Amino acid sequence: MGNVLTTVKRFLSNKNTVTILGVLLAILVLYIGYNYRVKQATTPVTVPYAKQEISSRTAITSDMIGYMEVSSSVIKNSPNVITNASELIGNYVSFGTTIPANSMFYKSQILTSNEMPDSAFASIPDNYTIYSLNVDLHTTYGNSIYPGNYIDLYFKGIDDTGLVMYGKFIESIEVLAVKDSQGNHVFETTVESRTPSELLFAVPNDMYELLMKAGYINGSSIEINPVPRNASYSANPGETSVSSDYIKNFILSKSATIPQNITTTTPNDNNNNNQ
Repeated sequence: MGNVLTTVKRFLSNKNTVTILGVLLAILVLYIGYNYRVKQATTPVTVPYAKQEISSRTAITSDMIGYMEVSSSVIKNSPNVITNASELIGNYVSFGTTIPANSMFYKSQILTSNEMPDSAFASIPDNYTIYSLNVDLHTTYGNSIYPGNYIDLYFKGIDDTGLVMYGKFIESIEVLAVKDSQGNHVFETTVESRTPSELLFAVPNDMYELLMKAGYINGSSIEINPVPRNASYSANPGETSVSSDYIKNFILSKSATIPQNITTTTPNDNNNNNQ
């Protein structure tokens, strides 16, 4: 036993032997590490893909989704790839985006229902109404008014003496959407340039009636003009309100107020009541 230990000690004390063992150990470590990395990179991962072409704003359902295996390196190099179908089903393809058939899904292509451009219409408060203001490229300051901006509406008109009236009419009103003449969202795509045709707002019912009455006044050149404000104005919005009683009263003086909740009866109804 002593002779064996002596032989081993002599073997290990030899510098050439130590060098050779060190090189072999290094090669072994590199080999194991390389195989591990290769295995990790080539291990297949199951991901969802589009079985058909899915166009912009389409709700994604389970029958539109297939599954395929890809190398895990693909996922590592593309962290935007969606790997779980639960992130797709019930959500929507982003506006201005089409997902080709046989393509994987990417996070930037998918929106939830709350993120869709018209989702604000479905969640407007009770006793509010959508109001559409006709605009063009000039009145939107070169297409500089965006959904989510808070702006003011200014009134232009001629009073009964022929004098020009111009002033702030409604303040802190949120833009819900900007659409072109075909009803498409102006900012949903960068592929084509779209010209704004209408701004959409949600306003209290009484304010909606006031705005509509202003547009129907006969014999006047009334205009309602949008006026954008700075970023702070949108970041800290005030209450949407009529800012000029003078303009409000002028509009009301030119229009009739229809009584609400009036019950009408017919002669037959009177006869029935007398019986």
